[in-house]
Amino acid sequence: MGRLEGKSIIITGAGSGIGRAASLMFTKEGARLIAVDKTDAVDETVKMVREAGGTAEALKGDAGNEQDVAGFVGKAVSAYGKLDVIWANAGISGGWVPLHDQTVEQWQEILRVNLIGPFLAIKHASRQMMNQGHGGSIICTASVAGLKANAGGNPYSASKAGVVSLVQTSSYSLTGTGVRVNAICPGLIETGMTRNTFERARERGTENKIGQINPTQRGGKPHEIAAMGLFLASDEASYVNGQAVPVDGGLTASMPFAGKLRS
Repeated sequence: MGRLEGKSIIITGAGSGIGRAASLMFTKEGARLIAVDKTDAVDETVKMVREAGGTAEALKGDAGNEQDVAGFVGKAVSAYGKLDVIWANAGISGGWVPLHDQTVEQWQEILRVNLIGPFLAIKHASRQMMNQGHGGSIICTASVAGLKANAGGNPYSASKAGVVSLVQTSSYSLTGTGVRVNAICPGLIETGMTRNTFERARERGTENKIGQINPTQRGGKPHEIAAMGLFLASDEASYVNGQAVPVDGGLTASMPFAGKLRS
């Protein structure tokens, strides 16, 4: 029996990066998956899952659109008879635009996808889970940028700080329902969103400096975030609720410092 055997699960942003890694890991552990992304890459993810012997269906849609999110939930129920877990993972970065060059439209789009998207996932998934009467797990992708400055642009960081607050407040809004709501705060992970950073470092021969300011002294991999999601999705995390868990090599464990710390 896998750790997620028989569970019906939705993962958004499943076309690449953390979402794809989680799709492969979760289905290997017995999950039945609805993989969601706005791009055709989600079809490749589902193909990979099926080739590995897993169960998955692809669905294209916008994680920040309420009609689409309600559709994701409905699809999981129609395909698998229930919904046990949703991971609201889809997000956009917005880049590093100087403060005075940022526009209201940029802020609105980043907040729509990164913050309203998780809200919609919580709203619609929790209602379904409550109707089923046996609870469930909701996971949101936040970021270390939502905990500390200088890990992302202003609108991105604000959106991820909002996700942290959202899971805290939502866990209390759902008191007594058996529905748990948690966030994962990745550090610097090599995904499509950060690919340029990693590629530029490789071109300059400075790849070994990526992640040098965290005590693990490296960047992270998508499967390392997926592994935390696997725990939160599983029954092993039954007493974990309302938390924002950093998975960042230790980056947020320290105040800023210059030079090498001595023991």
